[in-house]
Amino acid sequence: MSMAQKPRLLICIMLIGLFSTISAMADSPSARKSLIRSANIDANEEYTFKHCNPLRKKPFETNSKKKKLLLIGDSQACDFLNSMIENGYLTNYQIRMRYIPYQCQPLISKHLSRFIDRKDRELCADTERTDNLLQAKEQIKQANLVIFSARWKAKAAKALTETIRQLNIKSDQNVIVLGGKFFGKISIRQYLRMSDKTLLSIKNDIDDNVKESNKILRTELNRRIIYIDQYKLVCGSEKDCPVFTKNLDLISYDGWHLTKSGARYVGNKLFKNSPLREM
Repeated sequence: MSMAQKPRLLICIMLIGLFSTISAMADSPSARKSLIRSANIDANEEYTFKHCNPLRKKPFETNSKKKKLLLIGDSQACDFLNSMIENGYLTNYQIRMRYIPYQCQPLISKHLSRFIDRKDRELCADTERTDNLLQAKEQIKQANLVIFSARWKAKAAKALTETIRQLNIKSDQNVIVLGGKFFGKISIRQYLRMSDKTLLSIKNDIDDNVKESNKILRTELNRRIIYIDQYKLVCGSEKDCPVFTKNLDLISYDGWHLTKSGARYVGNKLFKNSPLREM
């Protein structure tokens, strides 16, 4: 191939890529605009924490007639809060948040070092920077409904029943534990080149680590605790999970956290098909 031919070949390759992208965008322009918005990680992260940050460690209002809901967990709990808000669920509760980072896990144990990586122990021991269940214990007693939602480590999932026992939950309090979720690797650049039909067919494998911790929660939690398997309700499968809704909305922008449309989609699935609908 001559030197003169190489630039022409490069231009042809670029044009083919451009035409395929334009063709896909012509298939459903609104879906592609939504995908481009989903590529803005900073904006999406801001949405993830928008509603839960103002509720952290906020006390319940004693003069309110609403029931009390205490949400405990990490950014997965913020996702769940967004799914409630986007669908208008549980408006009969005043909602408060105890944010415990993934590195620290929502646990009570004399041997926390078994559950926390060495590099994270300084962070988790700093009660000014992070919350924990011992600090939250008094507020937990006040709640009518306590919901745990986290990116569970397997060891923490195994210890959760004992943790909840130590919280001395009363018989008139409801406790719900949400299993973890992960929608796999998200590749927006690739999605922009695909047709609507292809996007709707994309399914990512369910993460083995999340599957393991969910199995532990499902089999080992006390029967009085309500366990909700998000994979089962949202994905309808124990093997893989769709990446897009039927309306071509991306469910998760990074695999772990929900887009605004994803929060609406997931919340609708959770509340219509689980004991949450009775709360």
